[in-house]
Amino acid sequence: MRNRINLFVALVALAALLSGLRLFVIAPEIPAGSGTPLLLLGGLAIVAEFLAYALSGSASGSIAFIPYLASVLIVPSWVSLAVTTVIKVLLHSARRTSGVKAIFNIGLHALTFSVAVLVYRWLGGVSLTQFNSQTLLRTSAAVGLPAMIAFFASFIANSLFVSGVVAISGNKTFKAAWREVYSATIGLDIIAGPLVFVFAFVYVRFGPLGAATLWVPILGLRQVHKANLQLEQTNRELLELMVKSIEARDPYTSGHSRRVQHYSTIIARAIGLGEREIDRIGQAALLHDIGKIHEKYAPILRKPDRLTPDEWTIIQQHPIDGANLISTMSGLKHIVPPIRHHHENWDGSGYPDGLAGEMIPLASRVIMFADTIDAMTSERPYRHPLTEEEVRAEIARCRGRQFDPVIADRLLASALWKSIFSSPAQQSGSAKTPARVLAITRRSKANIA
Repeated sequence: MRNRINLFVALVALAALLSGLRLFVIAPEIPAGSGTPLLLLGGLAIVAEFLAYALSGSASGSIAFIPYLASVLIVPSWVSLAVTTVIKVLLHSARRTSGVKAIFNIGLHALTFSVAVLVYRWLGGVSLTQFNSQTLLRTSAAVGLPAMIAFFASFIANSLFVSGVVAISGNKTFKAAWREVYSATIGLDIIAGPLVFVFAFVYVRFGPLGAATLWVPILGLRQVHKANLQLEQTNRELLELMVKSIEARDPYTSGHSRRVQHYSTIIARAIGLGEREIDRIGQAALLHDIGKIHEKYAPILRKPDRLTPDEWTIIQQHPIDGANLISTMSGLKHIVPPIRHHHENWDGSGYPDGLAGEMIPLASRVIMFADTIDAMTSERPYRHPLTEEEVRAEIARCRGRQFDPVIADRLLASALWKSIFSSPAQQSGSAKTPARVLAITRRSKANIA
């Protein structure tokens, strides 16, 4: 993993160097009057860099791209690349960023910035300072198209390499990594191009004071966006806290919900579902046992022996309690049915409602697979974790009874099947669990509580 990341970062740095050299070769001269705009835009960029906000996947975002890309329109030269890259170097030095991460971020900036300048010049774009106040408005449309295309090319380059490094470091698909990093900011990215152009236009038309004045509401927009992202992050962390509080009651199943979430996303991807549906299933899988947070389950979860009939009746209520709890959260109502029905069996013998076949929500059917696989691959007092071949045989045996036969066939035939048994989540799934949770080799169905 580390070698793959280092190689990827080295390729980004090399591409940045080559693109920067290309930009210097085609326009080696230093544009006259470039000092003042670069100093102002550089100062605004530094302010934005220190106000960066965290994103998913260890990534971060800021609105520094606005003054950076505005300099493409005002000073479309290697000089802008050099100045903005120096700013990046100084910032990472001040933050004491680790070597590989600093190289990647600096290289990524240099690469995406030079791509923007090269595309802009290739399409005939020139510095907006070449136009006076009378001709600027008339020529902005002609300059605007190359600018929009250049900004789009820069965004594509940035998203490709950021998603690539997140995918490698997190052992995810590229598509999943892209959604993780950019889904929350895509709205801001869409309006970024026109906003950058307007910002550059204001600088040329009204000077540094006009640009600095416009920067104030832009910073306000950034604060609103940051607050929304922080609220979403807080909600995710609260859900994680709820899951951890449940697992703290039963140390034998520590990490169970997160493993079930991980397996569910693999299974959903293996049967060809879209990324949005995969995210929804993963969210439901993480919270599938949330009903067990109720106090009535605490003594049962701590009990080392098999359950009595009365206790089993109580434990079968947790999908209903979980669904009722989640239904109180307006933003999670879409995962109420998957949580309520994640213990329904394909043949109708499950609980709490005895649903059968396709009446069971698809997400619930996926979670059933993941929940059972985690039980089978976890250590038990009476047996070691089942092997991949044994799990395969058990799924085939319960196909059409406990499991959706179509999902079973697609999963067992998928190349992603083996990734379940080689993933970090599976390696951590060896926590000992009471024998009451699963008696797979002694029952006709691999049910779990």
